Amino acid sequence: SAAVQVSSVMRSTNKSQQRGDKYSVLLPTYNERENLPLIIWLLVKYFGDSGYDFEIIVIDDGSPDGTLQVAEQLQKIYGEDRILLRPRAKKLGLGTAYIHGIQHATGNFVIIMDADLSHHPKFIPRFIEKQKEGGYDLVSGTRYRGDGGVYGWDLRRKLISRGANFLTQVLLRPGASDLTGSFRLYKKEVLERLVERCVSKGYVFQMEMIVRARQLGYSVGEVPISFVDRVYGESKLGGNEIVSFVKGLLTLFATT
Repeated sequence: SAAVQVSSVMRSTNKSQQRGDKYSVLLPTYNERENLPLIIWLLVKYFGDSGYDFEIIVIDDGSPDGTLQVAEQLQKIYGEDRILLRPRAKKLGLGTAYIHGIQHATGNFVIIMDADLSHHPKFIPRFIEKQKEGGYDLVSGTRYRGDGGVYGWDLRRKLISRGANFLTQVLLRPGASDLTGSFRLYKKEVLERLVERCVSKGYVFQMEMIVRARQLGYSVGEVPISFVDRVYGESKLGGNEIVSFVKGLLTLFATT
């Protein structure tokens, strides 16, 4: 029984240590009505299990499929202190969605991830542990180290992703293994400074965040993740994105 007492004391100590930190999850959405209930349920579950304080900020960009209405229902279920709705009238891009979200975040840490179930919330406690372990300014999920990987992609998508990553490593030497991923944990003030300096849009935005972090001397930790291709809805990567990625990469190379 002494052992049980010790473990319960340790648990409550851990909880009180964790209470000092709060994690704001930014979820930019566009046509995610099928995915949103499940991603939010999973977030609530894994945060609840690990005892960390959190809020989820849904930034919907005028989805025509009724994503916002679904989010409103979820807010009623989980409470307004947990689910914050910060919609915008139309699709304005990822970078500006993060800027918008940060303005409403009350956590001292910010987690960015996709709402389409390609990023599993089960990795978030690992991100938090990694950050605490090394005091990192940002922790990035990587598909290219340890037991990380990609599921559900055809060969073309895998080659594009690998190629983009390789090209970036060669040109920019960023010191991180996965630059185009968008599953990350930031200290809030670090994210604010990085977003201020970033000029890219779309997919290059994620890459620029890491490159700028290195430039400013921020420390970057990595956690292996498995990335699963979206379950519902259309993938957003097409030929135009690839062209704009290469353009953006060359611009970054010229300006950093």
